[in-house]
Amino acid sequence: MLRNLFCIFIAGVWTVILFPFAIGAMIVTLNPSASMYVVQRWWSPVLLWAGGAKLEVLGADKLKPGQPYIFVSNHQSTIDIPALFVAIPIDFRFVAKKVLKHVPFLGWYMSLAKFVFIDRANHRDALKSLEEAGARIRGGISIVMFPEGTRSDDRRVLPFKKGPFALALKAQVPLVPIAIEGSGVLMPKNSWDITPGPIKVSIGEPIDPAPFGEDRLALIKAVRAKVIEQNQALGGRGGNVDDAVAARGKEGTS
Repeated sequence: MLRNLFCIFIAGVWTVILFPFAIGAMIVTLNPSASMYVVQRWWSPVLLWAGGAKLEVLGADKLKPGQPYIFVSNHQSTIDIPALFVAIPIDFRFVAKKVLKHVPFLGWYMSLAKFVFIDRANHRDALKSLEEAGARIRGGISIVMFPEGTRSDDRRVLPFKKGPFALALKAQVPLVPIAIEGSGVLMPKNSWDITPGPIKVSIGEPIDPAPFGEDRLALIKAVRAKVIEQNQALGGRGGNVDDAVAARGKEGTS
């Protein structure tokens, strides 16, 4: 119980303290990306420390500086977000649920830093958000997406939604499969019940979408199979390779 209260306190106070530093970095440099140093080097490591997380990252050397990517990761816990901020050593933005836009300090920062918000319940709005993500990529900024659309209840890799893969085929930038394991044990879905322990992140080999032509289904299956393979290599539960694509308007179900 004390650990839970400590984590909530640190997350709230540290976010408020660092908010002016992140905003100041953007104002001084006139560049939203300047604030990412604050988020990746200061904000995220402290949140992981508060939760008792020991982060292990594999495969970061596979990324080329200056090359934009679309990162697709499985999603077990809220703490996946600071874990990926630390694990991915390049400039990127998350595609996040639109509800986060209205969270004080955090949502304000994300809006100013040009994160992409998506309303999955509104198909037209979701398509517009993917266009915004494409603009970020054309500007040289990578994008991170959780294609399951929700956090997994049992840590298995859920079916993927189609949006990230339509974006990759249109933008013709490499997709990078990422597997996370351990975060769902440390901080389960819909819970502040913290159990300190390891979080492992595996960054896979970038996958060129060009050979897939317009075959979005084949691309989804190929990338998701890699995420499952990497998750299992980390000691995770993997997922059903054949149950690859989420139903339209649904999260976590085929």
